Amino acid sequence: MRRIIRNIFLKNWGLKLFSLILALILWLTLIPEEKILSEKTLAIALEPHNIPAEMELVEKHTEPIEVTIRAPKGFINKITKDNVVAKLNLENATTEQTEFPLTNAMISLPSKAKVIRVKPNKVRLTLEKIKEVMLDIEPNIIGKLKEGLKIAKIEVFPPRVIVKGAESKIKEKDKVRTSPVDISSLTQSAEFEADLILPNPDFRLDSSKTKVKVKITIQKEETKEDKDIKKKQNGKTLRN
Repeated sequence: MRRIIRNIFLKNWGLKLFSLILALILWLTLIPEEKILSEKTLAIALEPHNIPAEMELVEKHTEPIEVTIRAPKGFINKITKDNVVAKLNLENATTEQTEFPLTNAMISLPSKAKVIRVKPNKVRLTLEKIKEVMLDIEPNIIGKLKEGLKIAKIEVFPPRVIVKGAESKIKEKDKVRTSPVDISSLTQSAEFEADLILPNPDFRLDSSKTKVKVKITIQKEETKEDKDIKKKQNGKTLRN
């Protein structure tokens, strides 16, 4: 029995090896390319989705995640980071949860491909409740009036706006500023439309209105002669 088995493998072994190699070459040559699978790893951005309306994402995962994909050899090169999406559903997230698992099911990719591995297997995110506050608007006045003129009053309409943001970041002492209002060319009272600039880029306005009106009231400065006339008039009034 052993002799028979040995003869099967050893007799004409060179010819048998050649036949095996030839069969392998034929298999690789004739097998359809779509039957041969290849793998590749892509670095893609993680996209948070369905953040609860009453919450704000304050700590994000900024590093790309690695997704290993398996697909037919003739199709694998068509898969890029442009047609692979990693979506993290935060619909049921709470402010107490800080770690979120990453799974193969979160990855959207072309139908011929399959996700083999996602790395890392979890990420750290922080959610906070949204806070609303009413903040004063501070006009940003630049330039200098011509000699003999002075600003009598500056008014902003509306004077305050509602601002929303993460509760740990937004403070009632914060102020909303306007875009610069240049008064250097003014010779009389004027009204301007100015953009609102929030104290933090992560904040947002409660309404869609992003501009306010800034009214500058200008008066002539009193000269020495004007003051002397006033003194004389006040003196006459007192005597009478």
